[in-house]
Amino acid sequence: MKFGVVIFPSKKLQDLANSYRKRYDPHYSLITPHLTLKYSFEATEEEAKEYAEKLRRVAVNHNAFPLKTSKISSFQPVNNVIYLKVDKTEELSALHNEINQEFSEQNLDYAFVPHITIGQKLSNDEHSDVFGSLRMTKINHEETVDRFHLLYQLENGSWTVYETFRLGKE
Repeated sequence: MKFGVVIFPSKKLQDLANSYRKRYDPHYSLITPHLTLKYSFEATEEEAKEYAEKLRRVAVNHNAFPLKTSKISSFQPVNNVIYLKVDKTEELSALHNEINQEFSEQNLDYAFVPHITIGQKLSNDEHSDVFGSLRMTKINHEETVDRFHLLYQLENGSWTVYETFRLGKE
């Protein structure tokens, strides 16, 4: 099975992301807007239970923290992904690092750039058009993150929550 670790933002930020995703993201119907902490990886049901235990321990080591987003950005020329840029804070980086250290046999494909995807798999022309019109959009959103989630992928390609982990002492 495929698993991943994410933060789901508030409904307000999800609604904003979805206003773009329904037009520009072919994965719109497969997963809720999210910030990826651990990219998808293969694991058995037994391994997933072990990972969940590790993630419970990680959650206890971290407190709730602010999540801020202020602009729309892009990963081009690496790929044609457009996203809501999430400010990289010490708390968010520490959580990401500790989760990925727990999965040390999984290697990181990219440097950690906290973001919420709003468009992907666009042609070069589409990307240029869409990003050109969105890049000056000012977004001023701040919220508090107090949990993260271990997800798994269903046979139809959609993702669902396997377990939720609250930050801080239980």
